[in-house]
Amino acid sequence: MTRPYNFSAGPAAMPEAVLQQAAAEMLDWHGSGMGVMEMSHRGKEFMSIAAQAEADLRELLAVPENFRILFMQGGGLAENAIVPMNLSRGGVVDFVVTGSWSQKSAKEAGKYATARVVASNEADHHTTLPAPAGWELSGKAQYVHLCSNETIHGVEFHELPDLKALGCDAPLVIDFSSHVASRPVDWSRVGLAFGGAQKNLGPAGLTLVVVREDLLGHALPVCPSAFDYRVVADNASMYNTPPTYSIYMAGLTFQWLQRQTEGGLTGITAMEAKNTAKAALLYDFIDGSSFYVNKVAKECRSRMNVPFFLCDESRNAAFLTGAQAAGLLQLKGHKSVGGMRASLYNAMPLEGVKALVSYMREFERTQA
Repeated sequence: MTRPYNFSAGPAAMPEAVLQQAAAEMLDWHGSGMGVMEMSHRGKEFMSIAAQAEADLRELLAVPENFRILFMQGGGLAENAIVPMNLSRGGVVDFVVTGSWSQKSAKEAGKYATARVVASNEADHHTTLPAPAGWELSGKAQYVHLCSNETIHGVEFHELPDLKALGCDAPLVIDFSSHVASRPVDWSRVGLAFGGAQKNLGPAGLTLVVVREDLLGHALPVCPSAFDYRVVADNASMYNTPPTYSIYMAGLTFQWLQRQTEGGLTGITAMEAKNTAKAALLYDFIDGSSFYVNKVAKECRSRMNVPFFLCDESRNAAFLTGAQAAGLLQLKGHKSVGGMRASLYNAMPLEGVKALVSYMREFERTQA
């Protein structure tokens, strides 16, 4: 029996192969006599799981050796405080506001630093992206923050800005929660990247931080020890008990990603090609319809999160009821914007997007 297709924005669908492997290992991991969630985080069994997960992620995302990979807790919202506590030195931080998540980031950072909004797409209702050439960078910021994919509004930076080309020496911090591992990362343009795992990497509970080594060791005195990147790095993410089962599940997902192939490509580049095809299928259908609309400028549409609206919103409830009956789950848009949203994360197969388009076409036909 085919499982329903889950379009949730997060916690989101996971690869079936990963869920099946985790189920098979639930009671006894590799003959240890324990399930992973029962293991000591300092025991050799779990230490090997964590080390393998880190190594696999470093290979997948081509993370340079001068970056540290940290497995933390608290999600992206906590990182909105943890990043400025570690990097701001109580000074100025520049923010590019492109939607709800970057707005939250700027507001939270204001508790620990002087947060300046240097660019915003609010006037366009978060449907465009401000061109980097027009950003009013302060010139004295400790870092520049942007959310490289806005989950709610569906805008994505398809290329990260080159701050040095803009005359800015500050490191770039990116919140890549909702498109991590969906495409390669240009680490030459990044100082720190963070993201919750529950969209593309695994279950909720794990927060990934990838930070350049020279940015460690500058935490404010108010920063809790468990959130001090230097402390976490020096203790190999084991300063406190980490989210052990979430790390294990993410590790299985990394291995699944390594096995991906598409047209001669492998790993993350193969995944990017799959994601590009999935998004194009859905956007092309919406653009060709007079019944549905996507309001985001084409050049910055997210491959991961596709918000769309019925032109006649009185039919929203009927659309969602029919979708549920067709095995297409969690398509309701975020409460702050309404409409619909289809999240096409790595675990969503092309067949799921085809099923959604087929349903949308039939719903339009019957409602016309």
